[in-house]
Amino acid sequence: MLLVTPWSELWERNYFAESLPLVAAFIHNDYVRGGVTGIGLLTAVAGLAELGSVLAGRRDADEPAPPQ
Repeated sequence: MLLVTPWSELWERNYFAESLPLVAAFIHNDYVRGGVTGIGLLTAVAGLAELGSVLAGRRDADEPAPPQ
């Protein structure tokens, strides 16, 4: 959501932007939109890395242990 929403119509038309002009000026700034998108990208990459480690751990757990 954080990757797409700052560039969508939903971002333009929200309660806070319509009721507070100072907030509207802030959130319509392209740097703010880029920052929110960057946070979304970092979150997505971290989530994929976590998912990869969980799947790798599950694969390691499924392999039989070597005899000792």
